[in-house]
Amino acid sequence: MELHQFESNTNTLVLSVQGDMDAVGCRDIQPTIDQVIEQEHRQVHIDLAQVAFLDSSGIGAIVYLYKRLVEKERTMQIQNAHGQPLELLKLLRIENAIPVNSTTH
Repeated sequence: MELHQFESNTNTLVLSVQGDMDAVGCRDIQPTIDQVIEQEHRQVHIDLAQVAFLDSSGIGAIVYLYKRLVEKERTMQIQNAHGQPLELLKLLRIENAIPVNSTTH
């Protein structure tokens, strides 16, 4: 799994995830997540367009990032979730805390 960062504007950071968000992948991106938490962007968008599989480790990474951002009075949303990741996000009712802007693929 790879995590790429893009600034869509001065207030928004987009994290584009490529690959499966599983235990192995999430362990690899933890340092990047910690860097994102230390940055000053007001909003963080997680783009899941290139994610076909999400498990409890992926959910844990998303919730970890969300909680740390909220502590710093910042916001987060999930974009382009589809397929199994979207089904899991809905099953766990993640959208009740984190906005999920899904698209169909």
